[in-house]
Amino acid sequence: MTMLSAVPSLPVLDIAAAVQFYTSKLPFQCRYQETGMAILIGDQVELHLWAANQPDVPGGEPHLAGRASCSIRVDDAADLHERCEQAGIRHPNGPLHRTDWGTLEFTALDHDGNALRFYQNV
Repeated sequence: MTMLSAVPSLPVLDIAAAVQFYTSKLPFQCRYQETGMAILIGDQVELHLWAANQPDVPGGEPHLAGRASCSIRVDDAADLHERCEQAGIRHPNGPLHRTDWGTLEFTALDHDGNALRFYQNV
């Protein structure tokens, strides 16, 4: 058995609004969308969104939206950082910086407040 990949799944309040955000402000395309979920593709990265907008369904409560995070490896963190700066979605505490563990990274926030850490191995 070989593990092949991991797919982040982020809770959002409104699937349509989140898809619009990811496809207009970040380099993602929507592969599939329905009322309760969406699958986004950006080059070799897949990202799932699920609707957290049902107060009386365990695991679907609205307070879950915007409480997740994921890390996405990119080949040009500086270029994507500039795009996120221009779109006004960089996290105020997540500027582009080099780490002691050999990455160039920054954090952006999606439409609901989920943290997206983009990093490049340097």
